[in-house]
Amino acid sequence: MHRPFLHDILQNRNNQAILERWQALDLPDGWLVAGCLFQTVWNLRSGRLPEAGIKDYDLFYYDPHDLSKEAEQSTQRRVDAILADLGASVDVANQARVHLWYEADFGHPYEPLRSAREGIDRFLVPATCVGVRPGDIYAPNGLALLYEGRLTMNPLVPHRDLFERKAASYQERWPWLRIEAPPAEPGS
Repeated sequence: MHRPFLHDILQNRNNQAILERWQALDLPDGWLVAGCLFQTVWNLRSGRLPEAGIKDYDLFYYDPHDLSKEAEQSTQRRVDAILADLGASVDVANQARVHLWYEADFGHPYEPLRSAREGIDRFLVPATCVGVRPGDIYAPNGLALLYEGRLTMNPLVPHRDLFERKAASYQERWPWLRIEAPPAEPGS
């Protein structure tokens, strides 16, 4: 299933351009992740243009040596300069520092990560846990859930409130997606 996935995501001209410039981006443990990948697949399955409605292109990297916001912003500026001609919004995030801001932004604690892959592992919906870089696809839950459009809660981040909002947002844009209710919380 990796070959059809790669074929599909490369239909999105921005994904293709980012991967073609990968070496210049020079991101330690870098991955192109998230919506630009799974939303491209869902767009194609829905008969839409590959780039339709994709608001940004996310790049994860892992640099435990400098957890400052300034270092991450510097990396963002460098990436922006390399990809400026695409006219697409690109967000760069150092996964080594997510635990420093996640709880303030989302209301739940977040254990420190040891790699960018661990950040991919912790997306709210297992079907969306995907990342690519030249010669490598990381899909810890496989790709079947993504292609089937099954939205389930990730047991690694069992935050029902965040999952329900995210899944509803996806289903609003791609009505054929199926939300599978998370298990009942203890004491409910």
